[in-house]
Amino acid sequence: MQPQLQRHQGFNIAGLTVRTSNRTENEPHSARMSKLWTRFFDERVYAVTPNRVDDMRLYGVYSAYESDAQGAFDLTTGVAVSGGPSAVKVEAGDYLVFTGQGEMPQMVLALWESIWQYFEQHPEIGRSYRSDFEAYSGPDQVAIHIGVILD
Repeated sequence: MQPQLQRHQGFNIAGLTVRTSNRTENEPHSARMSKLWTRFFDERVYAVTPNRVDDMRLYGVYSAYESDAQGAFDLTTGVAVSGGPSAVKVEAGDYLVFTGQGEMPQMVLALWESIWQYFEQHPEIGRSYRSDFEAYSGPDQVAIHIGVILD
């Protein structure tokens, strides 16, 4: 899988947020991400979020990184908004985009595995750890955007 390089302007996402880490997510008894997504759909957050813009995609935004892949981070499940006090800013910059299609959540988990492998195989590409995001354009389609630092 060869990711595509894209440059994005910054934009805002609002929804529900949880603080977690990859270590926390690897333990079924402490994992928080799947519970957050369940709550997002059960409470129909996508339908009641104020200041929503004309972007029908659903987002999972990773932000407020403590350090790197080993540290804590925030995950926000949400929709694109024009702003607001609870909006999370997706940073402008360069992103490598990895796409997948298939049954959820298995496809997303497999795609993340291939992303980890990609960065292990390409140590010359640095992650920015400012913001990364998943953009869901359908029930079985995702594009995962990983912020990178280009020399």
